[in-house]
Amino acid sequence: MSGMRFRHQPADIQAPAEESPLHTRGNVRPLSLRNFLFAELTRGYLSQPSQDETDSFSDRRERVYTFMKTPRELEKLIIFGYALCLDAFLFVFTFLPIRALLAIWRIFTWPFSRRKRFLEPGQIHDLLRVSLLLVCCYVFLMVDGSILYHMVRGQSVIKIYVMFNILDIGDKLLASFGQDTLDALYWTATEKHARRREHVGTVPHFALASVYILLHSTLIFFQAITLNVAINSHNQSLFTVVISNQFVELKGSAFKKFEKNNLFQMSCSDIRERFHQSILLMVVLFRNMTDVLWNLEHLWELILPLAVVLSSEVLVDWIKHAFITKFNSISSTVYREYRLILARDVADSRHHLPAADHCDLVSRRMGFIPLPLAVLLIRVFYNSITPSSNWSLVLMVILFLCVLSIKILLGIVLLGVSCSQLNSGGADLHSPRGRPAQGGGLPSTPYIYHHTGRLANAPREQLQQIDRFTMCSNRIV
Repeated sequence: MSGMRFRHQPADIQAPAEESPLHTRGNVRPLSLRNFLFAELTRGYLSQPSQDETDSFSDRRERVYTFMKTPRELEKLIIFGYALCLDAFLFVFTFLPIRALLAIWRIFTWPFSRRKRFLEPGQIHDLLRVSLLLVCCYVFLMVDGSILYHMVRGQSVIKIYVMFNILDIGDKLLASFGQDTLDALYWTATEKHARRREHVGTVPHFALASVYILLHSTLIFFQAITLNVAINSHNQSLFTVVISNQFVELKGSAFKKFEKNNLFQMSCSDIRERFHQSILLMVVLFRNMTDVLWNLEHLWELILPLAVVLSSEVLVDWIKHAFITKFNSISSTVYREYRLILARDVADSRHHLPAADHCDLVSRRMGFIPLPLAVLLIRVFYNSITPSSNWSLVLMVILFLCVLSIKILLGIVLLGVSCSQLNSGGADLHSPRGRPAQGGGLPSTPYIYHHTGRLANAPREQLQQIDRFTMCSNRIV
């Protein structure tokens, strides 16, 4: 080894700034073990890298910052979207019955009034929703939940795992079909008389919507039963399968190409799933506590598995979005624009004559339809609470007033927060949905990183036009 020599560097390569342990002035030292180890321990790096290397290292550093900021920005969006779903869900139990009673009052007082219209379109919508709710609740109360529970409980672990996936896929498919079904019913019942021949009639559409709600409610009921079986099962492997099923979502999302529009759809889907999961966990908790006559000792036994299920859902969302933004070079500030779009929906629904109701906007944007969940919740409470005296009626009135107060307070807070976000974001509050406001509308802040580390404004479609099941980039997330 001592006889080996290094060739001199070519003339076009810059010599190192400091003298290398293997080089002397104009000569090459023999390559010995001592010189090799000394060179490995003391050699340095180029203090002034090229411009391309500088941009590359800056881009990597920015990706690390984005990876760390994404969970925080995502949670801000999910909390705001969760509040929107809760507001739409509470509307079914509070304002919708009151609005339906006002519509019925108008029907009886119309012959004595000078109004030209028998009912306004919004009042027709309210009566149709209440009618769907009553018909579906009456039919759904005939379903024997104990038979379904023991049928699911008798299955093996692998069958329950397959059932989880089938129910999840069926839930998304029914949600996409259900919103179109309900929109078709509302439009059929309120469109002008001149176009009546283009459809089959309101009654067939009402029957189709009723069948959809019953099917979707039954599917959600199966989800609640399966989750209840997994939590109450003494076989820990079943509960592990339920938790691991959520992490499977990472495999199908984190390593795929995502654009800004697809990420918006996924964010709306995660908001809806978070709220949907919360309702299912509440149903499981309520049923188990009713079976043990509200023994608080049993409550602490249920809190831990329920918290694990919800925490795993949150953790999966954080990891999934963090890696999606990292691999696709999307800045975490894109979630601020998503919040502005949801805030615009809230502001648009509070106009004097909005194009759609707040519940319809939330349903289209996030794929959340509150009626099937409401049917399930009514059934659970009806089977769990048996009125025994007049005090039960008083307690139900007090509970209704409390829920109504929460709905009013939540609506005021959401409207205030939405207006504040739109004002701070430079958006026009009076600009209709789907049109950019004067002066730019939603801020045209660029959110996509190039490989050079610079930001690029590259919107593919208007985000305001994208709903939960809109085809974006040849796919639906």
